[in-house]
Amino acid sequence: MPAPRILVSGDVLGQFNQLFKRVQSVNASSGPFDALFCVGQFFPSLINGTDEISDYLEGRSVIPIPTYFIGDYGAGAAKYLLATSQLHKNLGFISDGLKVCDNLYWLRGSGVISFKDLRIAYLSGRSQYNDDDVGALRLLAEEQQIFDIFLTNEWPRGITNRADTSTAPAGVSDPGFGNSVVSELASEIKPRYHFAGTNSIFYAREPFLNDIARHVTRFVGLAAVGNKNKQKFLHAISPTPAKNMSPADLNARPAGTTISPYLTYEGNDHPNAAKRAADDELGQQSWRYDMPQKRQRQAGGDGERLCFKFTSTGSCPRDGKCNFRHDMEAREQYLRNVCFDFLNKGKCERGPDCKFIHRLAEESDPVRSNSQGQRSEKGCWFCLSSPNVESHLIICVGENYYCALAKGPLVEDHALLIPVEHCPNTLSLSSASDPELEGFKISLRKFFHKRRKAVIFFEFLFRRSPHANLQVVPVPLSKASNVERAFGFAAKNLGFEYTVTKPGHGRGAREKLREQFDGRSNFFYVELPDGTILSYAVEDEGKFPVQFGREVLAGLLNAADKADWRNCNMDKEEESRMAEGFRDGFEEFHSVR
Repeated sequence: MPAPRILVSGDVLGQFNQLFKRVQSVNASSGPFDALFCVGQFFPSLINGTDEISDYLEGRSVIPIPTYFIGDYGAGAAKYLLATSQLHKNLGFISDGLKVCDNLYWLRGSGVISFKDLRIAYLSGRSQYNDDDVGALRLLAEEQQIFDIFLTNEWPRGITNRADTSTAPAGVSDPGFGNSVVSELASEIKPRYHFAGTNSIFYAREPFLNDIARHVTRFVGLAAVGNKNKQKFLHAISPTPAKNMSPADLNARPAGTTISPYLTYEGNDHPNAAKRAADDELGQQSWRYDMPQKRQRQAGGDGERLCFKFTSTGSCPRDGKCNFRHDMEAREQYLRNVCFDFLNKGKCERGPDCKFIHRLAEESDPVRSNSQGQRSEKGCWFCLSSPNVESHLIICVGENYYCALAKGPLVEDHALLIPVEHCPNTLSLSSASDPELEGFKISLRKFFHKRRKAVIFFEFLFRRSPHANLQVVPVPLSKASNVERAFGFAAKNLGFEYTVTKPGHGRGAREKLREQFDGRSNFFYVELPDGTILSYAVEDEGKFPVQFGREVLAGLLNAADKADWRNCNMDKEEESRMAEGFRDGFEEFHSVR
C-alpha cells in the first residue's frame, strides 16, 4: 500500500475560498492528496466573515478533499458546532471525526484516529484545555504505541530549546512563548510529526530525539491562510505509517538531529534527574494507573508513615525508592477494616463519618466478623435493616436489589446496585434475581445516555467482602471508546489477561461469570459500555488492588486523587441534594412495582 499523502494547513480564520483554491491547485499539480488537516483557528474572527463557511456548510460550495479541523473556536463556531454535536449520528465517540457537512469533519476534544494506517493524535481548543481531554491523551501515550502525527492549535513551550536559533523566527525562543500543556503532552506522546498553528509563523525545527523512544520528532509550525508576510501556510507530507516501517528506517537519525527540547537536566547527562530528585524530596507517591504528573501526596516522608499504596494493594510502584513504610501487619489490619488514618497516625479526624474500626482487630473480633468472616448484618453499611445504612443515599428499592448513590463518589451520579440480601457478591444470588438486575442496568443506561454519558459496571468479588455492591460509574460519551483500552493497559501493567465475554452470544453473561467464579478466590469483572465483559480470577491477592476498577477509571478521568473514596467525602446535606436530584431524573426511566 502506498504511503498516504496529506496536506496540513495553519489557521484558516474563515478564509475558506483561498484555502480550498490553493488545495485544488496543489492537488492538481502534485496530487492526488488523501486529506487536509487544519490546525489553529478554523473559523473567522469576526461574525461578518462567516459568509464563506456558510456557503460550504449549506452546499453552495464544495470542499475538494476530506478536511479535518481542531480549531473549534472563532465567530460562528458555537452556532455551527452546536448543531453538529446534536446530530444523532454524531452522538458518542466518532472514530473519524464528527461530520459537519460533506468532506468536513470536526475532531472534537482529544483522541486518536487511524487514517490509512497513520495514528493521528489531536487536542482541540486552546489555552485552558479540558482536563478530561488532556488526561485521555496521557492515557493513550502510556500504550507505548508510536503516534505518527500530533495535531495541536498552539505551539509547545520551549520548542526551540537546543535548536539552531539562527533559523528560529523572532520571538519564539522567549521563555513565555507557547503553551506548557502542549509541550508536556508532546513529550509524553512522542509523535513522529507535530503540527501547530496560532502564531502565523512558519517554522520547521530540526528533528529531535525523544526521551526513551528511539524515533525522532519533527515539529512544524504553520502560518495563517492569507497572511500578509506570505509565510507558508500549507504543508505536504507523505509519511509511511510507523506500523509498516522497518526498525532501521523508523529509528534513523537525520543529519542535524538534536536532543529533545523538553528534557530537563541536572548536570550535563542526567535527563529528568532534577525532576526525579524533587519528587523524591517531596515524598510523592504515584498511583499505579495515574496520568503522568498527577500524583497523590502523603503527609510526612520520614519513613515512619505508612505507604497507602502498599497498605491498600499489597504493592508499591516505587519499590525501594518509596519514602513510606511497607508494613504487612498494617496491611492485614487494613484488610480487616481498620481505619488507615488510625494505623498511620494513631488517630482519625473524621469522627462519626468514618465507618472503619479505630482499634487493632483480631481474626475472631466479634465487632468485625461473624462465623463466616464477614461483617454482621447489624453493623453492615448496606443492609436496609442496619442502623448504619446511609438511607438518605437510597434511590429506589426493588425485590432483590436496591439502587443508591455511592459514598465518596468518583464522579457525580456514581451509583451502586446492592442486593437486599446480606451476601458477599452478586453472583452468589440465585439466577432468578438476574432479570431485576438487568432491568436496573437498562434503566441506568437510558438515564445516563440522556445526560450524554456512557455507563460502566464493575464488581470486585473479595472473599472478605461483607456485602455485595455492583459499582455504576458514568463517563462522558467521548471517553467510552477509551474504557477498554484503560482496563487493558492496567491489566498489562499487572501482568494478567482478562477472559472476554462478548454481548449477545449464547447463554447469559452472568451465567458465564458464575461458571468462572469458583467462590474460593477473589474475582473481578467489568462491563464495558458496549456490553463486553472483562473478567479475571485473582490468583495473587496481594498484587491485585482492592480498588482496581475505581483506580482505572480515576486514571481515565484524570482524577487520580479520587481513587480512594475517602478523599471524596461530602457532608450529609450535599449528599441528600445529589440523591434527590438523581431520584427526580431516574424516576422516568425506572419504576419499582
